[in-house]
Amino acid sequence: MARDIVVVHSSDLHVEAEPTAPEWGGDGTRNLTLVLEAARRVEADLVLLAGDTFDSHRQPDDFIDRVVQMLGAAPVPVVILPGNHDPIVMEAVYHRMRAPAGNLHVLGVTHEEALVFPGLDLEVWGRAHRDYGDMVPFEHVRARRTRWQLAMAHGHYQPEPDRSTRLRPAWLIGDAELAATQSDYIALGHWNRAANVGHAALRAYYSGSPDYAGTVNVVRFTPAGKVRVARERLDVGDDRRAPE
Repeated sequence: MARDIVVVHSSDLHVEAEPTAPEWGGDGTRNLTLVLEAARRVEADLVLLAGDTFDSHRQPDDFIDRVVQMLGAAPVPVVILPGNHDPIVMEAVYHRMRAPAGNLHVLGVTHEEALVFPGLDLEVWGRAHRDYGDMVPFEHVRARRTRWQLAMAHGHYQPEPDRSTRLRPAWLIGDAELAATQSDYIALGHWNRAANVGHAALRAYYSGSPDYAGTVNVVRFTPAGKVRVARERLDVGDDRRAPE
């Protein structure tokens, strides 16, 4: 019997070997643990991490190995889009993963800009940050090859981006660029809060960071062709936040 395809979307986990946030209790993988637990709980088929999975590339090898082991133990594929904190530079953690998990996919590293999951009839695509400079997340549009198509981007939403001023890197994303993707869901990262941006029909969502938003986005693609988006609470104890 046909069933929903379930995708969990999160971003800005900022995992690090020596976290400074007191609520993390010294565990730099706390946010990753919460997201993977939520994915198991909702019986996800796929997990998307839309940028800044690592806080920086200044992580020791044993910590990187620990993160890889966690991702390898995940029951579903995980797709990572490198963001402005963890771009694909020479010293990137993604180049230092000594035993990459078979279900771990890093756009820009294991796949150039897209990968297809034939069993789900679904494609994920996005443009990774490759350095610390400015870039246009949706500079190019990808033609559809599957029934379901998900786009990923890490940057700041601005309805009509003004790129004439370059005081600092902004990685701007505008309404016209979102619409041009024609994707069924657009997984965004860079904002700590969860938000639906642009025109409602675009289905462009920031998940927010796990520790600030207290939730992940759960996207359901139904056999009837519908797309439903909800927020799943993370099990963060007494500090749990209710969806807005």
